[in-house]
Amino acid sequence: MSTLTLPPVPTSPRDDAVQLYRAFKGLGCDTAAVINILAHRDATQRSLIQHEYRTMYSEDLLKRLVSELHGKLETAVLLWMHDPAGRDAIVIRQALMPDVTNLDAATEVICSRTPSQIQIIKQNYQSKFGVFLEQDIERHTSGDHKKLLLAYVSTSRYEGFEVDREMALKDAKDLYKAGEKRWGTDEKTFIRIFSERSRAQLTAISAAYHDMYGSSLKKAVKHETSGKFEYGLLTILKCSENPAQYFAKVLRKAMKGLGTDDTTLIRIIVTRTEIDMQYIKAEYLRKYKKTLNDAVHSETSGHYRTFLLALLGPNC
Repeated sequence: MSTLTLPPVPTSPRDDAVQLYRAFKGLGCDTAAVINILAHRDATQRSLIQHEYRTMYSEDLLKRLVSELHGKLETAVLLWMHDPAGRDAIVIRQALMPDVTNLDAATEVICSRTPSQIQIIKQNYQSKFGVFLEQDIERHTSGDHKKLLLAYVSTSRYEGFEVDREMALKDAKDLYKAGEKRWGTDEKTFIRIFSERSRAQLTAISAAYHDMYGSSLKKAVKHETSGKFEYGLLTILKCSENPAQYFAKVLRKAMKGLGTDDTTLIRIIVTRTEIDMQYIKAEYLRKYKKTLNDAVHSETSGHYRTFLLALLGPNC
């Protein structure tokens, strides 16, 4: 497997801007140099590089990247250039556009983020697109799926690890009554509990449900709900228990079988690199007995492969 040579360290954002400008000059773009710089800079550094580039060359770096890069590499690099919350806002906006409509992607991003992350995403969304996130959810989703997303982005949840055991038992009973115990499903109860409870509390509810009824809450969700609503509930539940395992499974699905779902591959790798990629890689190796790097290497090629592997870091 090819390895990247790291650029000299330390470098300043100004130095990086100069190196990028040189990479764009002449016949063709020195794509390897562009990747080598940008893939090894954090969100703050990337922002400073963009500022320096605009100051020195009176040109927007993102626009230059659009004209120099192509295809999947262009998509991945452009997404990477934003800070995490801004990037999430862009992913959600693009996923909710009528000509794209990737409701799974929008649901995944919203339902896997913490309340504090969602607040910053909402601020970015409004400042970037001049519309509230809730308005776009209202416009482009429907039914119980819409109700769940709206509740999830507007409800303030506790983010700590303390758990109320009595409440967990009560919620488990309420979910059983709302689902498996009755004919039909009381979706309102599922929406209320899944949107109001913290991750730690949901994990406790799931454990209580299993103890009391001998079956998992996940199975109950699958049995009692369907479609995008089910997908949202399962995303919330799985990310409350083990987000790294959740994303490892999504990556596996994107690379399994004939062809690769590059949209998903790019979204997960780019959005999780600065959050929990080391944990995702560990879960991937544990579950599939193959490193995530090796899987990506076998499913991609060229500069696109080089960029994704650079984000993933050491093959372990």
